[in-house]
Amino acid sequence: MLAEADGTAPHGSDGSMRTSNINSNINPDSSILISKMEDVVIPFSSEVPCDNNGQRMWWAFLASSMVTFFGGLFIILIWRTLKYLWTVCCHCNIKSKEAQKVSNPANNQAADKGPKGPDEKEEAPASEVGWMTSVKDWAGVMISAQTLTGRVLVVLVFALSIGALGIYFIDSSDPIESCQNFYKDFTLQIDMAFNVFFLLYFGLRFIAANDKLWFWLEVNSVVDFFTVPPVFVSVYLNRSWLGLRFLRALRLIQFSEILQFLNILKTSNSIKLVNLCSIFISTWLTAAGFIHLVENSGDPWENFENSQSLSYWECVYLLMVTMSTVGYGDVYAKTTLGRLFMVFFILGGLAMFASYVPEIIELIGNRKKYGGSYSAVNGRKHIVVCGHITLESVSNFLKDFLHKDRDDVNVEIVFLHNISPNLELEALFKRHFTQVEFYQGSVLNPHDLARVKIESADACLILANKYCADPDAEDASNIMRVISIKNYHPKIRIITQMLQYHNKAHLLNIPSWNWKEGDDAICLAELKAGFIAQSCLAQGLSTMLANLFSMRSFIEIEEDTWQKYYLEGVANEMYTEYLSSAFVGLSFPTVCELCYVKLKLLLIAIEYKSEQRESRSRKRILINPGNHVKMQEGTLGFFIASDAKEVKRAFFYCKACHDDISDPKRIKKCGCKRPKYKYNGYVRSPADGATTPGNSGSQKETGVRFKADCNLVEDEHPSTLSPKKKQRNGGMRNSPNCSPKMMSRHDPLLIPGNEQIENMDMNVKRYDSTGMFHWCPSKEIEKVILTRSEASMTVLSGHVVVCIFGDGTSALVGLRNLVMPLRASNFHYHELKPIVFVGSLDYLRREWETLHNFPKVSILPGTPLSRADLRAVNINLCDMCVILSANQNNIEDASLQDKECILASLNIKSMQFDDSIGVLQANSQGFTPPGMDRSSPDSSPVHSFVRQASVTTGSNIPIITELAKPGKLLPLVSLSQEKKSGTNIQMITELVNDSNVQFLDQDDDDDPDTELYLTQPFACGTAFAVSVLDSLMSATYFNDNILTLIRTLVTGGATPELEALLAEENALRGGYSTPQTLANRDRCRVAQLALYDGPFADLGDGGCYGDLFCKALKTYNMLCFGIYRLRDAHLSAPSQCTKRYVITNPPYEFELVPTDLIFCLMQFDHNAGQSRTSLSHSSHSSHSSSKKSSSVHSIPPTSRQNRSSKTREARDKQKKEMVYR
Repeated sequence: MLAEADGTAPHGSDGSMRTSNINSNINPDSSILISKMEDVVIPFSSEVPCDNNGQRMWWAFLASSMVTFFGGLFIILIWRTLKYLWTVCCHCNIKSKEAQKVSNPANNQAADKGPKGPDEKEEAPASEVGWMTSVKDWAGVMISAQTLTGRVLVVLVFALSIGALGIYFIDSSDPIESCQNFYKDFTLQIDMAFNVFFLLYFGLRFIAANDKLWFWLEVNSVVDFFTVPPVFVSVYLNRSWLGLRFLRALRLIQFSEILQFLNILKTSNSIKLVNLCSIFISTWLTAAGFIHLVENSGDPWENFENSQSLSYWECVYLLMVTMSTVGYGDVYAKTTLGRLFMVFFILGGLAMFASYVPEIIELIGNRKKYGGSYSAVNGRKHIVVCGHITLESVSNFLKDFLHKDRDDVNVEIVFLHNISPNLELEALFKRHFTQVEFYQGSVLNPHDLARVKIESADACLILANKYCADPDAEDASNIMRVISIKNYHPKIRIITQMLQYHNKAHLLNIPSWNWKEGDDAICLAELKAGFIAQSCLAQGLSTMLANLFSMRSFIEIEEDTWQKYYLEGVANEMYTEYLSSAFVGLSFPTVCELCYVKLKLLLIAIEYKSEQRESRSRKRILINPGNHVKMQEGTLGFFIASDAKEVKRAFFYCKACHDDISDPKRIKKCGCKRPKYKYNGYVRSPADGATTPGNSGSQKETGVRFKADCNLVEDEHPSTLSPKKKQRNGGMRNSPNCSPKMMSRHDPLLIPGNEQIENMDMNVKRYDSTGMFHWCPSKEIEKVILTRSEASMTVLSGHVVVCIFGDGTSALVGLRNLVMPLRASNFHYHELKPIVFVGSLDYLRREWETLHNFPKVSILPGTPLSRADLRAVNINLCDMCVILSANQNNIEDASLQDKECILASLNIKSMQFDDSIGVLQANSQGFTPPGMDRSSPDSSPVHSFVRQASVTTGSNIPIITELAKPGKLLPLVSLSQEKKSGTNIQMITELVNDSNVQFLDQDDDDDPDTELYLTQPFACGTAFAVSVLDSLMSATYFNDNILTLIRTLVTGGATPELEALLAEENALRGGYSTPQTLANRDRCRVAQLALYDGPFADLGDGGCYGDLFCKALKTYNMLCFGIYRLRDAHLSAPSQCTKRYVITNPPYEFELVPTDLIFCLMQFDHNAGQSRTSLSHSSHSSHSSSKKSSSVHSIPPTSRQNRSSKTREARDKQKKEMVYR
């Protein structure tokens, strides 16, 4: 029956029958033998030619591997031995020949000439490359990962090895050894194909190996020895043995190399992590395979009777619980081989588990949590924010950027920083997870820029560290960030914060930096100094502007306190919106009045477009222009309103539909046909290249006359510019095609007695080359230094005292930015307030290089903490005292950063002054010390330091002033109150830490945790912190004209031309007066209008603010936009408190009181300086004559006959009006 089963069985049936099927074909006499061999026989099929005895032939598979391994090893060793012997023998022969040559040189010469032996013939071509070397080099290139072919081959071998391991996992569910038909077993065929490829690759590796012995002993070679030969034996014997095929799992060790070849792994941590994981997993799977083999086979010396049936995955489980020392005992090894292996595996596996697993967990834990990539959302913009990313900077930015008053902000914010956020910052990101994402990386790394999709970002915002110890280093870091971003994507729009003004010049060196494309640099030092300088001209303006450009929520207070009116104004912000076609053809004052009265909107400026003959589009921002400016289609307006929805009324307004509507909330979009152009209440302007239709006649009439308009800001660019090209950077450019007559609505050459006639002297330089600032030849610092005695004997009144803390090592604060707005050319020379710096001379010497071209500037070396120095400069008679510090960032404790400024402020407030001395000084001619000639304002350190009537009061507006009625007294505040106490001195203190504002006023009840804008010192305009400028980042992004507008308002007229000039020379350059430069003086300025006297006195006593607004706008082209009111004005009883607070954009029906000061945009008056021309630029040493001329220009023509009868009391009243400002 065995013969029959062996030779006549048909083919085609299943080849994996159970042992019971085999027993049915065996003689019953052999039942005892079969019972003993029950665990030895293999599954047998009559259709598969196999061993008729059913015996295992595992030894044949194992022998093939062992013979291959040891046979090859033996051959290599024999070859090395023979080669060594041959080399030794040849070496001996060479030495003997050299000895013979030395002993018999004559024979050697003859031998050299004779024929050469065969050995010598082989030396000739030794330098040539043999075919074996060429084959070796070719094989090395084929398996090298440095070439594309090599990388493909290496990756393919690894993939096939994993495939062979997968086949092993599939076959592991079958018996260890079974009869298989190669032609019908699909997995065996695939495994055969894989191993043929492995054999070829083994041959290439063998040829390319330099050391064949070490190659033979490599792990990959051992894997091939025990996996490739058994496959060929399987085909020959028609049987399969699972055997050592599990060794293919050792190929996983090369997984990190494969990933490096594919450029997937780049960092050392990722490479190390993959290495540890691959070694751990490959060892684990290989050991499980060995246990699976021996446990399912049994011990050979036990005749394989002690085997147990375990699946491969049960063995994997067994090895894991063994390595982890848990050992549940549910699965364990029964065979001796298995237990012996487990003994040694525990030693190595436990050590590997104890070392590898913690390191793997540590590497995974140290992986960047925020190391992914940003996925852009269709239809949604995103911006990238980088730089100084902290909890404070991010919270301030998000609070303003995502404010509810901006309506629906469909912009996603992506933060990029190289340091992972702390828990507080992470919680902040989670609260805004729908609109905020954070990624860890650096903008200096192009890979990280690609991760945040910088090329598709709408803009990139760079935040600066305002509190750093080295501002120049911080600016340098941000400039490098700009360079990196622009190098990666030149077209990206960048808005960056800069700390120092002089560092802005470095941005101009970046080729792709273009402010016309939307790039902006927000210089904090420039704007901070500009805000403070404007407060010197109109106290409280810094607070009002800071609130306008910040997003604040409305806080309702029912009690009738000053906070109620202040917070109502705080809720107003600056927005832009296109004007309706119903306004086309109307003048600006008419539209402004209509918007305020009917729409409850305050229009302060427009963006005007006109087409020039050169086919170049001119786009200007006109702030409070005159009656001659007519509205065009698509005119963009700048509004002050409480939210973006209100501003849309200006776009929806239709005269036909809304003319009779009294409730502005009912003004909605109507069905009337309107021009199609984009509108947005808070986002950036529309495409600059779009031409504006209609009103060509108006363009022709006024298009070239805006150079004389107030606060004109313009840019020239082709009309076909891309939509991203926006108006940037305030300033005015002179048009070479504009004739002098067309440059001003008040032609300077046609006005009799105008001071500009004398200014036309081509031999005198009185203004800088742009015509925007007063200028004088540079002076040595020694000529402007005052000693304490000289300052005490000098009549100082109506001046600005700047107390500066700093030394020779302090960072420069940029005092030029503070002086420039006070020396703007839209002031007449006699209206310039003298400036006295009190501080360290070493520090002021470093700043003097930027100040030596400004007139009326003096220095008193000393300290602001010295009362003697303060009394010497008559601080009680100054118009404003500014306290600055350059040492604020050198202290680690934030609460101590402002200690010097706070001490100086409290020191001044605690001072007491003798009123009689101040009055005598103000009325006397003063004593001129030797060597100090007041007749020469350019050579004397004291430039006409006489008390001038303040230009910011209503009594000093030249075209509308009236004499105060004799005997008229102001309510609530007595006229006898002079600055006897330092608390009445107008003062503004710069702070670094917002929380320190609580120390400035001892009579307020502000909580230490109160936000800065809610505190009394900030509301009164006596404190300013640079943190309020953080909101300009988001404001500039949403409206790129906002920064231009605010810089024009606070810097006095800084232009791109001026910035380029300062970048070249770092100093103002004087220029001769020309019609073009003199026309630049014709721009409005911010002033404060007093109501206790003048043409508006009737409205000051219980009148409506709306009536005042309309009267000032119609009659004098003055645009009112706020009130500076006494803090206790709402009280019925008189109060001694002189503190005032700011009310922004009051409603129409708001009731006025006589002590109110009105913020307004005042037009430049050419005639105001004609009586001062001889004084301001000629020799006048008599102060009494200067006072007379001051009175002349202030009296209207109808009242000049009363000049001689003006009483001493009225003159004293005019001198004391500064108390009420």
